[in-house]
Amino acid sequence: SSAQDLLPQVDLGNTFGALFIGVALSAVLFGLTNVQIFIYFQTHRDTKMTFFKLIVVWLWILDALHLALTIHCIYYYLVTNYANFNALTEIVWSLNLQVVFEFLIIHAVHSSYAYRIWIVSRGRSRVLPAVIICIVVVLSVGISILVVWVEYQCHTFQDMIPIEWTAYLTLSSMAFTDILIASSLCYLLATSRTGFSSTGSFITKLMGYIISTGCLTSVCSMIAVITCAVMPKNFIFLGLEFLVTKCKTDTFSQIMLTSDQCGQCGSPRTSRPPGHLPP
Repeated sequence: SSAQDLLPQVDLGNTFGALFIGVALSAVLFGLTNVQIFIYFQTHRDTKMTFFKLIVVWLWILDALHLALTIHCIYYYLVTNYANFNALTEIVWSLNLQVVFEFLIIHAVHSSYAYRIWIVSRGRSRVLPAVIICIVVVLSVGISILVVWVEYQCHTFQDMIPIEWTAYLTLSSMAFTDILIASSLCYLLATSRTGFSSTGSFITKLMGYIISTGCLTSVCSMIAVITCAVMPKNFIFLGLEFLVTKCKTDTFSQIMLTSDQCGQCGSPRTSRPPGHLPP
């Protein structure tokens, strides 16, 4: 068959092998996220349920389902259809569905950051936060609907070649949004200094973590974009995209955990900077 004729031209190592490595590393990051979430809830087991606690639970559920879908995807190709090259040319349902959960995770993370921007801006002009939130919502919702609709029109991997632009659009918008959110939070926190040394130390530490995590997710997104542009005919960029999604939840849980640890170590509850939300 024509599919069998293509077999010698396909390098399984940088296609489905890259997907396997991406899923394996995603599972490691998911385990790290589990540890951070466990510590977070152990630290605040005596406090009532809050917005950010609900977000953490919601993100954990989405992250677990996303990992399950990617595992099913790689199991379908490498185990269920072992040596069945015809099946390797088709897009399994779980590969498309994981894109939906990927965007749900991105929405949840960006929405929680946007909410924190709104809270931190309390007592000052809300024009900048409103503009930032609008940009985040438009980019997240608009691009996700477009990309999911386009990708669900594809039934084989050959169909995905003309829509490479969706990968560029998705990853570039993620990087831009991460940079926008990180810079906005740092600006608002920097202008929230009260003059107390303990509060100033807390804000400096928190800004450092925000910058580092924002840079991490942005760099990962841009590496995936470059990989897709340089090697569009393999799945290395898809494996990296799995990792970008896990980095989102991992860095968010790290920020939630670190902000509380910095607050407890660096300042009393009464000297927390404006807009800092207790969990």
